[in-house]
Amino acid sequence: MSGSIIRIQNLNVSHKGIPILKDINLTISRNKVTVILGPSGCGKTTLLKCMNRLIDIYNGLDISGQIHLDGEEILNRKNDLTRIRQKMGLLSQRPYPLPMSIFDNVAYGLKIQGVRNRTELADRVEYYLKQVNLWPEVVDRLKSPASRLSIGQQQRLCLARGLAVEPEIILADEPTSALDPLSSTCIEEQFMKLKEQYTILIVTHIMRQARRLADHVIFIYLGEIIEQGPPAEIFDNPQHPTTKEYLRVGH
Repeated sequence: MSGSIIRIQNLNVSHKGIPILKDINLTISRNKVTVILGPSGCGKTTLLKCMNRLIDIYNGLDISGQIHLDGEEILNRKNDLTRIRQKMGLLSQRPYPLPMSIFDNVAYGLKIQGVRNRTELADRVEYYLKQVNLWPEVVDRLKSPASRLSIGQQQRLCLARGLAVEPEIILADEPTSALDPLSSTCIEEQFMKLKEQYTILIVTHIMRQARRLADHVIFIYLGEIIEQGPPAEIFDNPQHPTTKEYLRVGH
């Protein structure tokens, strides 16, 4: 199924009168990698948190506008928050495996979906660990604590746990910033494969990563979308002076 999956209209977020996001209008395409690029503190993470309603946990924020997911207005307070969040797997800046075994980290997500049969659990844990290319590294120690994995392995485990709830969208917030180059490459490779099944939004300030992964680039500066388009257009022929300066400095 092609076309758009998320449509954002006139989204504004402020804290005590100070704007964080200003008049955001966006369409996110299905089964593509959309990269949200910009300097630290420009509103990238806030935009992601609006999409999965994690913005709700912060007090004192004023939010207006609309975010439609498959036509459903997800900022509507009457909507089922758990169901909305299950549609969006979140990969944070640092991995946060649950304090349990490797197996149980992935099984946790499956049990949320109602899977209880032991054989089915085992088969599907294997499936999701293979999806993130972690299975060969952990097959002999599934019952050992997830905390014993390297940080790069933990990030892939968290990705597997997120995929297990069968989301439509993967939201990745600086997903490789805490990883070594080899682990970063591994995560990037998984994203390129996963976009066949999922829509992926990646927040980053690393231009090389954006160029490698993006089907579409959105450049945000001081809470506003300054420019967006295909990566070749943004990186090789930016139109806005702010974009040109950001790229010139080489963030």
